Amino acid sequence: MRSGEVYLSGLVLAGRLVVVAGGGRVAERRVPELVVAGARVHVIAPQLTPGLHKLADDEAIVWMARRVTTADLDGAWFVLALTDDPEANAAVAAQAERQRIFCVRADAAEGGSAWTPATGRAGDLRVGVVTTAGPLAASRARDVAVSALGNDPDRDAPAGWVTLVGGGPGDEGLVTVAGMRAMRAADVVLFDRLAPAACLEKAPAHAELIDVGKVPRGEFTPQEAINALLIDRARAGLRVVRFKGGDSFVFGRGGEEAAACAEAGVPVRVVPGVSSAVAGPALAGIPVTHRGLAQGFSVVSGHVAPGDPRSEVDWAALAGTRTTIVVLMGVANLDSICRALLDAGLDPETPAAVVADAGSESMRVVRGHVGGIAAAAARARIGAPAITVIGRVASLDLGLR
Repeated sequence: MRSGEVYLSGLVLAGRLVVVAGGGRVAERRVPELVVAGARVHVIAPQLTPGLHKLADDEAIVWMARRVTTADLDGAWFVLALTDDPEANAAVAAQAERQRIFCVRADAAEGGSAWTPATGRAGDLRVGVVTTAGPLAASRARDVAVSALGNDPDRDAPAGWVTLVGGGPGDEGLVTVAGMRAMRAADVVLFDRLAPAACLEKAPAHAELIDVGKVPRGEFTPQEAINALLIDRARAGLRVVRFKGGDSFVFGRGGEEAAACAEAGVPVRVVPGVSSAVAGPALAGIPVTHRGLAQGFSVVSGHVAPGDPRSEVDWAALAGTRTTIVVLMGVANLDSICRALLDAGLDPETPAAVVADAGSESMRVVRGHVGGIAAAAARARIGAPAITVIGRVASLDLGLR
């Protein structure tokens, strides 16, 4: 394909079937953008990354745990061949060609009928660049264009440093400008499942993306291994971003990572994130403080049940504060948490709410009272990540949309 033979266009995919072959890290970068575009996404792969698993569990995508067949492309408007097997990608692209469906082939752009541009945002503008010179040249041109429009990468980001970036509650639009600038300058990004997956697409094409996600009661990367990766990549002279949901210092173990780097002589910068402890309730129309209802709030972790020897939370003291109680990571222990508060004298009619998947298209809110909120959340099949708000502010319905 010679330079100049690519016709630039934008695809309107809302409600239309898009087939993605492959469930690895390339797919994890591309699929969230398709979901945001409103496409009906079928991901066909024997296995998925934790981030794609989360989208499948939330029914944002349909997962078929096998290899692609000819029939899978029937009715598709767009196909992406993103497996790590060149022969499999070639077969998918050839079948798409026979069915006259545009297809992106990640491992060999010239082998497909469409290209995915290097994309960026500058305010309300979306910038996309394609070039025959390869993905690195495209990402550099994208950075120049975005910079010219006033939303540039962090050119001053020092090599050999680790930057802890809080990704907010899940919506890529709630990542700070400083966080996105750090992402665009990164050589390495270590991310987990609660970080906004769509933001990974903004990292340079050459950046190494390392999934260090921790699935509740499932697969996880030990914290010591994460610390070692941060130190290793920084010592290699790379710009390292540790990207996670919420704020790195609010139950994000950012303090542990910063301390480990400091002990190893690796300098660290911090880009604070919008904490889900406040943002999650706010997105559901629940302010954690409100005149006449609550003059303060407490944020506690619920990942350890009351009565467990590892628990350091004084639930009895919380029950008597008359302020808002915000519980993170407590959905699995919600029943025992509510019972501990009730045993300490909290009125069972105290309003309560559970906000699941705050900041995403699948956000749900369950409201009730302390005496029955755990049962209500269970009936609604609420799972992690979810935030529980207990206090009079949970009765508010501000009519937000």
